[in-house]
Amino acid sequence: MTLLFGILLALACALATNIGFLYKHRGARAAPAVDVRRPLWSARALFSSPLFAIGMVIATGAWIFHVAAMSLAPLSMVQAVLAGGVVLLAVMAERVFGLRIGKRQWIGLAMTAFGLILLGFTLPATHGADSRFSVPGMISFETGLIAAGTLLIMGPRIGAPSEHHGFMLGAAAGILFGVSDVSIKAISGLVAANGVAGLLTPWTIVTIAASIAAFYASAKGLQDGDAVPVIAVTGTAANLAGIIGGISVFGDPLSADPVSLSLECLAFILVLFAAWLMPAPVRAAPPVQAAAA
Repeated sequence: MTLLFGILLALACALATNIGFLYKHRGARAAPAVDVRRPLWSARALFSSPLFAIGMVIATGAWIFHVAAMSLAPLSMVQAVLAGGVVLLAVMAERVFGLRIGKRQWIGLAMTAFGLILLGFTLPATHGADSRFSVPGMISFETGLIAAGTLLIMGPRIGAPSEHHGFMLGAAAGILFGVSDVSIKAISGLVAANGVAGLLTPWTIVTIAASIAAFYASAKGLQDGDAVPVIAVTGTAANLAGIIGGISVFGDPLSADPVSLSLECLAFILVLFAAWLMPAPVRAAPPVQAAAA
């Protein structure tokens, strides 16, 4: 019964997350550009947009659902359930918010949803919401995620196409949200074992720092990129980080059956290919015609 309630909370989180993101996209586009050199000014400018503020309130509710779900169900299962939100995103974006979704995006969203849901069906069932973890493993995993997120934020500075920086910022935000999710999962176990004293851990600092960095990366990504690809890659990156974290940090098992294990590998490949597919292709600028003599 506890596991079922955790899954229902994850579904509620998926719905609220995407509604919140779509509101935040509209609000962020109406606000001045985020300037990391002026973080307080940027935050104040974002929250001065009513739509962004509404989106943040909805997102806060989604976060509460997410934390509750992670305390009741295995992390990899919670993240796999959240994958269904990708399908909801496309429908709400077109029908409710009037956003246009291209063919590449529809294919990418479908592949993402199929890949993540396939993971949910093939990952073995686990019992309870185990939060035990190896400290060295946790440090290594979180450090790797932070490094990957930092590289994506630096994208254009290291040679990536500037046209895709919004998409890369969305991916970075998702990875940093994943850092926060994995830390919260660890904290939930410490609190269960030690009460309120479980909050007095370095992972609380990691959670706060990663969440703040993800907030700014996500807002800037929504300003610079198209709504659906940016939102989808944010959620996908967070989902994958959570699923891999559940397996590598908390010991959620992979399937021992060769067929199921092959399907899990296929699911990861589909999700990665979808992430490559969703941003619009970069086209070369037309050649400049020589001036008539």
